[in-house]
Amino acid sequence: MDKPVILITGTSKGIGKALVAHYVALGHHVIGCSRNAVEWKIEGAQGNYQHYIADVTDEVAVKAMFSDIRKQYGRLDHLINNAGIASMNHSMLTPLTTVHQVLGTNVVGTFLFCRESAKLMQKKRYGRIINFATVATPLKLEGEAIYAASKAAVITLTQIMAKEFGEYGITVNAIGPTPVQTDLIKSVPKDKIDSLLNRQAIKRFGQFHDISNVIDFFLKKESDFVTGQVIFLGGI
Repeated sequence: MDKPVILITGTSKGIGKALVAHYVALGHHVIGCSRNAVEWKIEGAQGNYQHYIADVTDEVAVKAMFSDIRKQYGRLDHLINNAGIASMNHSMLTPLTTVHQVLGTNVVGTFLFCRESAKLMQKKRYGRIINFATVATPLKLEGEAIYAASKAAVITLTQIMAKEFGEYGITVNAIGPTPVQTDLIKSVPKDKIDSLLNRQAIKRFGQFHDISNVIDFFLKKESDFVTGQVIFLGGI
């Protein structure tokens, strides 16, 4: 197999779906997962895309998926931890169930996939892991306390795992997008979004190509000396 094998979480919609289309077009063999079956069709994806239905917080399901990947491909080159959920609410109005859901998906899910990917990558002594942070963390955005805190944990995981996995030829980096017009921000009032965009050096929504551009850089073989880094978009 000469095509890179890439695993992307949260591929049912939004950024995950766009990343599938991008890497299928580049000739990668793309593996995706989400809690539900995908309802979209991407040109060229047939034969180059494989989908698993799994909750990223379910250790049994996640380990079973990686076992299947190991049996089919014998390796994993790239992981993009895209799956994530947000809570945009005042801290005093945020239910504990929401706290557990956000921390589960964003922190536990990211940790599980990093851990299992590294086990598979270390055998070939090569791998690229990309995690998702957010500009909400450095901006300390009101109304996003638990979401921003969960992504702060992802940044710390990224930086420590970069040191732990470095000896195996595995790099671990993160990207922090600005708001992208996906379902994640549909419920956010327009004035709040406008206020956030105005805090950026470049005052516009992020686009899918802005995100894939940074990820492409992290994934390059020539980027083997770049690890433990977080790139925030928009001039934050």
